[in-house]
Amino acid sequence: MTSHPALRALFAAAAALALGACSTVEPGPAVVAVDPTTSVAQADERLAAVARERAAIEARFAEREAECYEKFFVNHCLDEAKERRRVALAAQRNIEIEAERFKRRLKVEERDREIAAAEAEYRAEEARLAAEPPPPPRETTALPPPKPSPAASRIARRNAKAKEEAARAPEEAAKAAANAAAFEERKRKSEQKQREVAQRVAEREAKAAARKAEEEKAKTAAPANK
Repeated sequence: MTSHPALRALFAAAAALALGACSTVEPGPAVVAVDPTTSVAQADERLAAVARERAAIEARFAEREAECYEKFFVNHCLDEAKERRRVALAAQRNIEIEAERFKRRLKVEERDREIAAAEAEYRAEEARLAAEPPPPPRETTALPPPKPSPAASRIARRNAKAKEEAARAPEEAAKAAANAAAFEERKRKSEQKQREVAQRVAEREAKAAARKAEEEKAKTAAPANK
């Protein structure tokens, strides 16, 4: 008769342990800083390595996810695997961002050099023409409008593009913030649902244990009544 309260206490302790395990996830490894890229070849190599590592990360996560469904604390195991995948993907994203930033910076510098060279060539041509003696008078004819400087045209296009990107920046930032908020809300609801499921499972197990204890008690009392 004294073993039934102990049995109920044991089931209650197991339920509390299950709830605690579902709500705690160990954080993944910290993302380390990325060394600066020093060449285009290195940038291309890093981007190719990122693509390969992302595939490997997803493969490891799929294997870990399959293993989690064989464990007792499934949700805790899945959360830990997802956290490790998130940190690993974030590290690869940092490498990708740094390599792409280096390649964009080189393109901008190369374009600036081309613009400067075109502008210098244009000014040298103007100086050469100004140094030449004027041509003999000719009959007055309508002259075509002067052609704009190719360098000035490129600079204007680049400035227009930069202005357009700056105008889109607030909208993109707002969209990113909205996406982050939506993600956090989905995560919160998922965690709440997991806690509710765990609580229902614990309650069902506790009720089943209590019902079994009552049945055992009734079976024990039946021979005594006879």
